[in-house]
Amino acid sequence: MTTKNKTVVRSLDILNLFIEHPALTFQEIIELSGIPKSSVYRMLTSLEEMKFLEKGADSNYRLGLLFLKYGSLVSKRLDIRKIAYPIMEALHYDVKEAINLIVQQGDEAIYIEKIDTYQKVRLYTAVGRHSPLYAGACSRIILSYLTDDEVNKYLDSVERKQWAKGTITDREELLSSIQETRKNGYTISHSELENYTSSIAAPIYDFSGEVVAAISIAGIEANYQEDNIENLIPKVKKAALEISRQLGYVE
Repeated sequence: MTTKNKTVVRSLDILNLFIEHPALTFQEIIELSGIPKSSVYRMLTSLEEMKFLEKGADSNYRLGLLFLKYGSLVSKRLDIRKIAYPIMEALHYDVKEAINLIVQQGDEAIYIEKIDTYQKVRLYTAVGRHSPLYAGACSRIILSYLTDDEVNKYLDSVERKQWAKGTITDREELLSSIQETRKNGYTISHSELENYTSSIAAPIYDFSGEVVAAISIAGIEANYQEDNIENLIPKVKKAALEISRQLGYVE
């Protein structure tokens, strides 16, 4: 790797810290990134000059206004996000749980929208965060609706690690879950990405009948007992179908 490429990668590592941290001090960036102090200083200076970061009067670094411009462009190009938002909002106000929207990005899923006004407990999910396709209800919806060949190639290539106590890493168990998801039109996860959390997800189709996204209801595992689950399943499936129809899907 060239010095220039290494600098770019390290700069991105610093920017990625702000996905989970709204503001960071110079010392916190050094500790979290593991990058030498002198290198961090040079990269922060460059990132400030290019408006990727800004340093406040409190000496904390935050994402710069340039990201608002990029974020606006991304939002405009993600029609599914715009279409899904009011439906997600209505679902959130109904069930009072976090609502997530994800799409596939390579061999992972990425969260492109989340509404959690009434869900005060912080969950694994966050806009911009990635998760493996095999772990978590929302991600596994995407995996389940790939072709059998694509599913097998994915399972052959990915290292299935234990994210939380309920993560399914066994191949046969995953294949069984995929078959159940295809049969039922939804999937459920318990403590797969984060302990003591649960999620119920359903697929979103486009005009061609392809699954292009997934929507989930998520929250603390204690709220996802059998009676509650039976109540939530039709709600998330209905929301997914409403979004699908607005994308041109015909059953």
